[in-house]
This record gives sequence, structure tokens and C-alpha cells, in this order.
Amino acid sequence: MHPTTLQREGTAIRVLWSDGHKSLYPIPYLRLKCPCAVCRGHVPFNYNEKLDLPSFQEGPPLDIAHSEPVGRYAIQFRFTDGHDTGIYSFEHLRKICPCPDCAVTQVGVAST
Repeated sequence: MHPTTLQREGTAIRVLWSDGHKSLYPIPYLRLKCPCAVCRGHVPFNYNEKLDLPSFQEGPPLDIAHSEPVGRYAIQFRFTDGHDTGIYSFEHLRKICPCPDCAVTQVGVAST
């Protein structure tokens, strides 16, 4: 599955997928769902305390400073908090879609 369009919409990123599905990813949500090794806890120290949404809301608004494609399978975001090591494969983006239909599927219940 690949996006047909990926565009900024206010404080979120909107993706239209090749199957017609539409996803809207708030920027703080994307940051929290970063797939990099540090954010996933695959390092000897724990960054999880720094990644909760309330800490983002206390400082300047989190934003995307830059984005660029990675091959034909992913996108990399550089966030205004300086974080830029996550490569968001299209498969990962679709898997973390926050829409109500996908949220039901993510907990193991088929959507109708």
C-alpha cells in the first residue's frame, strides 16, 4: 500500500492511500509513534519519559521542520524538537493510522 498524496493540513499530515483510505496524523502523534531505535527503547537508556504528549504541550508547539522521501517506501521527518532519526515506512504509517476504523482493527477486532 502506498500513499497517492501526502500533504500538510494545519497541525497534521493528511495521507490519501492507494486504496482510497484517508489518514490524518497530528504532528505530536507522529512524533510519539516514531519507529527509530531510540524511541522504541532499543538503547541502553530510556527516552520514554521525554516522549509523552504533555511534555510537548508544555514547550513550544511541536512541528515538522523538514521532510523528505526515503526511496519509494518511506518518509523521514525532522521535528522542531531536533529529532530526525525515524524513517516512517508507508507500512508503518498505515499501521498507526489513528482514524476510528483503523483503531478498531489495531486492537484485533475487524472493522465493519
